[in-house]
Amino acid sequence: MLKFTPILLALLYALAMYRFSVWRTTRELDARSTELADPRLKPVFDRLARALDLPRVRVHLYEIDPVNGLAAPDGRIFITRGFFRKFQTGEVSAEEMASVIAHELGHVALGHARRRMIDFSGQNALRTALAMILSRFLPGIGVWIANGITSLLAARLSRGDEYEADEYAAALLTKAGIGTEPQKSLFRKLEALTSGAGGAMPAWLMSHPRTEDRIAAIEKLEDRWQRALR
Repeated sequence: MLKFTPILLALLYALAMYRFSVWRTTRELDARSTELADPRLKPVFDRLARALDLPRVRVHLYEIDPVNGLAAPDGRIFITRGFFRKFQTGEVSAEEMASVIAHELGHVALGHARRRMIDFSGQNALRTALAMILSRFLPGIGVWIANGITSLLAARLSRGDEYEADEYAAALLTKAGIGTEPQKSLFRKLEALTSGAGGAMPAWLMSHPRTEDRIAAIEKLEDRWQRALR
């Protein structure tokens, strides 16, 4: 029984971390966000809503500076103040903003938002369990190995989610009559908009796929749709 203790402790830790993470995230978003209401964005958001047979798509403005969009575990969609400023200054178009919303809607529809929170907690549990076990055989470096394994796993899972959300967004934008060009043009701008946050890190270590790979995946999807229509 004692040899299973690290695993049981890690599972309990994962459950506690999941509940705490959901509570902390919800509290942070509630405290620092308001509903986004901009008459220039409403027409494109309404097109997304009609394509989904919804009365409207509600978007919230999260008061932080980094350029980002996110989907909360409870299904709410957020755009950061930093991203909204890029729209206000004309660096990002209304259609490109709609592509961000479509992408985040994809995360919600495909269950990524809630699963990511569970994955995060599970990865912490795995990291803890591996560190406990490996440290017995590799004192001093067991923790580093555990951190490396879980980080690689997290990056791979995240990239898979991003490709799936991109595909959902491409389909939704096409159905809404907006098309995929804003989606692809925004990808080309992302590095500059985020000040090159990805740097020179290899693609397989990044939590998001490389820009050219995301664009290529969308164009491959478009080719498949075109062949299906012939």
